[in-house]
Formats: sequence, C-alpha cells, structure tokens
Amino acid sequence: MDFRRLFRLSATGLAAAVLLVSGCTSGGSSSSGTASAESGAPADLKKYYGQKLNWRDCGVPSFQCATMKAPLDYDKPDGTEIKLAVARTKATGPGKRLGSLQVNPGGPGGSAIDYLQGYAGIGYPAPVRARYDMVAMDPRGVARSEPVECFTGKEMDAFTQVDQTPDDKAERNLLADSYKKLAQGCEKRSAEVLPHVSTVEAARDMDIFRAVLGDKKLTYVGASYGTFLGATYAELFPTRVGRLVLDGAMDPSLPAAELNRDQTAGFETAFEAFAADCVKQPDCPLGTGSPADAGRRMKAFFNALDAKPIPTGEPRKLGESLATTGVINAMYDESAWPGLRESLSSAMDGDGSGLLALADSYYEREGDGSFTNLMYANAAVNCLDLPPAYTKPTEVEKAVPSFQKASPVFGTGLAWASLNCAYWPTKATGTPHRIEAKGAPPILVVGTTRDPATPYKWAQSLADQLSSGVLLTYDGDGHTAYGRGSDCVDTAINTYLIEGTPPKNGKKC
Repeated sequence: MDFRRLFRLSATGLAAAVLLVSGCTSGGSSSSGTASAESGAPADLKKYYGQKLNWRDCGVPSFQCATMKAPLDYDKPDGTEIKLAVARTKATGPGKRLGSLQVNPGGPGGSAIDYLQGYAGIGYPAPVRARYDMVAMDPRGVARSEPVECFTGKEMDAFTQVDQTPDDKAERNLLADSYKKLAQGCEKRSAEVLPHVSTVEAARDMDIFRAVLGDKKLTYVGASYGTFLGATYAELFPTRVGRLVLDGAMDPSLPAAELNRDQTAGFETAFEAFAADCVKQPDCPLGTGSPADAGRRMKAFFNALDAKPIPTGEPRKLGESLATTGVINAMYDESAWPGLRESLSSAMDGDGSGLLALADSYYEREGDGSFTNLMYANAAVNCLDLPPAYTKPTEVEKAVPSFQKASPVFGTGLAWASLNCAYWPTKATGTPHRIEAKGAPPILVVGTTRDPATPYKWAQSLADQLSSGVLLTYDGDGHTAYGRGSDCVDTAINTYLIEGTPPKNGKKC
C-alpha cells in the first residue's frame, strides 16, 4: 500500500492497499558475522561491503545506473547472490557535498529508481539536490532487482476483476480461489527469490549500498511503506543513522488485521473529505446533499455495478471491483478529485472508461495489457513481513462488520482483501513489534491528518516508539506531505536534511 499513487499522479508512484496493506517485520535472515568498527561490515559480508560499482549511462540524462550484489540469503552469505539495480544523479552544487541521499517511494513494490528519475532526482527542492547525490535502489524482488513475477497480463486482468464483495458461498469460493492462484503463480515463477524479499533483508541491502557509496551514515527519505523500511534500518543499524525522514509513516507494532482496518478507516476519512468538496461543486455526480448522502450514493453506485457492469470502450467492462479501485486511487491526491468527479459522472451515464483508467493506473497496467510487478512484489513483501490477517473466509465474514463500521463505502471490499496472504507459499518471517532504534540521532516522522493510506495516528505512534522520534504534522489531504505544496513542511524537512536540525517535536503545519 503506499506511495505509488503520488508518483503516478504527479510524475511517479506509491502503492496502496486495495489488495493488501504494507506490513511490519522483526524477522528475516540475519548474519552471524561481527561488525567491524572501521567499516561497519560483518566479516562474512566484506566482499559485498567492499565491492566497487561500475556506473554507466542508463538512458536518462544526468543519471547513472549500476548493479550491486548482495547475498540472496543473509544466513548463507557465501551462497547465491542477488543482483540489485541502483541509480544516482550527482549533487549539482553550489555548496559542500553532504553525501548521498537514498530515497524510496513505498509500496512495497514501488520502483525507487523510477521515483528517483521521474521525480526525486529532478523535483526535490534545489537546495537539497545541490548538496546531495540523489540515489536509489530497487529493493530485492522489485522492478529491475530480480522482480517477483506471478501472472500473465490476462491472468492479472482476471484477478483485478474478481468480485471483492461476495454475496454468497459461490462468490466467496471464487475470491478465495483467486488468492490461491496468485500464490501458486508467484511460487511457480519466483520460487527462489520469494522467501528472501522481507523488509529486514531490504534494509540490510540498503546498508551495503550506503557503504559502497562511501557514506559513514545513511541519509534517507522514505514515503509510506518506505517509512517502515527506514525504521527497520534504524532498528538494525542505529549507530549508522544519519538524517532519516519518514513521511506518511506506518506503525510497525500493529498486526495485519488491525493495519488493514485502520487503513480502511483512512480511506473513509479521505472519501469524506472528497465528498465534502464534491457536494459544493456544480459538477458533483454524488448530489448536493451532505457528505454522508454522497457516501450512500457512492455505495449504491458500486452495488449497481456489482449487479451489472458497464461498457468501457474495450473488452473489459467496469464492475464494482475495478470501479472501487479507481475511486481509491484518486483518494491519494486531492489534485485528482476533479478528474474523479468527471469519471464518476461519465460512469453514471454508462461510460466506465475514466474509472477504468484510474484503476489501470493503480495496478500499473500498461497499454499493451501487461503489468509491472508492483502488485506481485507488494504481496510477496507483505506476506513475508507479517502473518496473514485472516487464514480462511469464515474469519473474514466475522470481521466484515468491523470493517463496514470503519468505512461504509469501502469496508466490505477491504475486509475481503485482507484474505490476500491466507494461502501464501512462504511462511511469514516477521511479527508486529515496536521499533525504538535506541542510540539513533533524531529521526523525523511526518504525518498528514487526512492521509488515506497511512492514517495520521500511525505517524503519532511511530514517533512515540522511536527513542529519538520527532513528529511533524501536516494538516491536510492526500498521501504524504513532503513536496506537496506546504512551505512549512518543506522548509522543516529541508532544514533537517541540510543542517541536521529537526523541527521542534510536535510542530504542526
């Protein structure tokens, strides 16, 4: 779940949780080596920490790419290697270079290199790019880094159209079967890498990347799931933390079911904000009444699509599942609200093409019918990081009322989406737990009050858990806060990154 929508809507991408929500982990492989005080490299990993990268042009002006190696299994550092794609653009100056700034847009499953080349490396504030080499690594199993693969394009199309609000036993069985097929497809196509894409392992890869770049400390901006990745790094390597910005924070202490329910409530909060704005607009397709009335109209429209999908101008029709995904996609950024109003109006007039386009953007479906591996990596990481929220349909049935209470509009579908890890072929290695990262310098945690995908209370909780956590609050809409138009937020983060001085704990913008 997380930062891919911002990237997609503004120039890049965050991955959310219609199907799954990002997880938290304390497990994963660990090395038995003892770290060297000089290099920070465990003895059995020195060949990785000491490797030299062969930087080359990668077809995007001012960016260079390379391939970094890491052990597939950190418990077997002399065994199989995994190749990880990395990229950089050098500090532009003026001013003294401060080192490298790693970025990650979230997901899990979001391509950090796409984010770097499409946004961070050209769109982060100029004073930050002047002082830092902007760098990124596609995490293991993601995009260019030996990606997890599960379905053909046609199989993924079928998966995205399965009814997420089953009305009877037959529909419940079809939904469960779709998750079984996803798990089987991933195991068939990605058996070797599947047990080794945990957040712990990705964080260990980040430390190798830090060392290979020549940085004594990690400077990092992570969004959405990227905040969990950054917090996990701080937990593993607190003395190697430099300046960490965790924007749109996750709460690592929560089990999967609670994460999913909280996120469901987050999407309801975002929808209420959209509805309150919509009913004031002359083109609102949800009426001119109260936001609650708009929510009832939205749910009624979903129900109508469940009974009778509508044309889209191509062989795929727009049913409830794809329409819900399209609406949820637009919740990530308030700048998408006018387009959502237009798409909803067209759909209510019988043309589902606009909402289908929003759903395709969410799933990263290409024009030729293929998909990126975003959703496959998302499932692989989430299902390894946390035990499943529910293990069988009867458990979901009991939980549906609590999800409906959290969100009358989205609750039923997101409850059933919580079944996604029930049939996963690899056992979870992580557990929910508090992350304190004792010994780390101040870590800046950023929360947005009406964030749909990472509810504000998660940022409050993570800042409280971290022994050196500093909370920065943005009172606003949309997912994450940095670079979204708040001078107050951007100035606070820029000052922290450039000068090392965090804002006062509890600062609000």
